[in-house]
Amino acid sequence: MQLYNQYCNGMLIVALRFVKDTMEAEDIVQEAFIKAFTKLEQYKAEVSFGAWLKRIVINKCIDVLKARKQRLIELEEHHLNLVDTEYENDWMVDDSITMDDVKMAIEDLPEKYRYVVMLYLIEGYDHQEISEILSISEVASRTQLSRGKQKLQLALKTEKNGTRS
Repeated sequence: MQLYNQYCNGMLIVALRFVKDTMEAEDIVQEAFIKAFTKLEQYKAEVSFGAWLKRIVINKCIDVLKARKQRLIELEEHHLNLVDTEYENDWMVDDSITMDDVKMAIEDLPEKYRYVVMLYLIEGYDHQEISEILSISEVASRTQLSRGKQKLQLALKTEKNGTRS
């Protein structure tokens, strides 16, 4: 019960970022805890229990979204371009942009970019972890992040110029 109380609220916030429905997020968190407790012998302590549980919650969220037919569109690897690393390091937004502006802009991204952007920028996963979570290649993760960040930056510039509806 102590583990549940310690991690419940944080895992609910993670689930809400994906499913946007409190009741559904609560169900996901409950299912994630059940899975974690029944698979406790698989926990190797290579990462914190919270990180392990968070991975389970995110996987459950993605399963729910897939079941809802909100499938991520997988890009064919031969259509993907490698990410320009200079662009990766040169990503800035105007100081007048608020965190709420960023959150709204992320919400408006197409799903195939939104989840990679959320996992990378908000949840802090690397491309290898994202590729495992979303069942896409690392190249697809890098490309979708790059394109998602470009769309996000464009949306935030539009927001700053006052032309966003």
